[in-house]
Amino acid sequence: MILAGQSNPLWHYAAGRWPGKVGLLLGPAYFRKQAIRPWLTYVLDNDAFSAWSNGTEWNHAAWTEMLRRAMLNKHKPAWVLVPDVVADKAATLASWDRHAPEAASYGWPLAFAVQDGMTPDDVPENAQVIFVGGTTEWKWRSLPMWCARFRRVHVGRVNNIEKVYHCEDMGVESVDGTGWFKDPTREDKLPALLSWFEGERRNEKQMALIEAPNVK
Repeated sequence: MILAGQSNPLWHYAAGRWPGKVGLLLGPAYFRKQAIRPWLTYVLDNDAFSAWSNGTEWNHAAWTEMLRRAMLNKHKPAWVLVPDVVADKAATLASWDRHAPEAASYGWPLAFAVQDGMTPDDVPENAQVIFVGGTTEWKWRSLPMWCARFRRVHVGRVNNIEKVYHCEDMGVESVDGTGWFKDPTREDKLPALLSWFEGERRNEKQMALIEAPNVK
């Protein structure tokens, strides 16, 4: 399943045309802007990566408000990502100890964001989903380890169709990405994604043309 941070007509169409292929990953910043529809699976992010990327302080109050609002909706999230600290093992483990009890009180499955330097032994016993985060290089290098040890694995920041194929081959349950709707006419964006929805896989010749779009 590919989880996007926004919904649009294509995403709603895909939910009906290819059940189980698309959903939403909503953090506090976008949760109030998106209507929760019963035909779209959704999960709750925590916006820790956005705060880290922008060099701003993570907003605990906004995350708590999102959880409370989700609880009022009849359509419940598939899981909630407990707050983490990007690329910081010790801080992420400490954050889990602080925030997991609050998230667990709502009764939804808890996702744990693994970070650089972690091993399966670092995963809390009550974590039900492994969210592979961390820095880009570490994420892809460590992915086989997480897939080998855990049944439910989600990978963040997947905006390339070849990475989608790779995750699918590894047995990943879901991925998310913000890049699918940026310049959607590019052959390696929505057209490639539509082929994946249909169960098709591009061959090497097609991928070579995508990587070199000026070739006639």
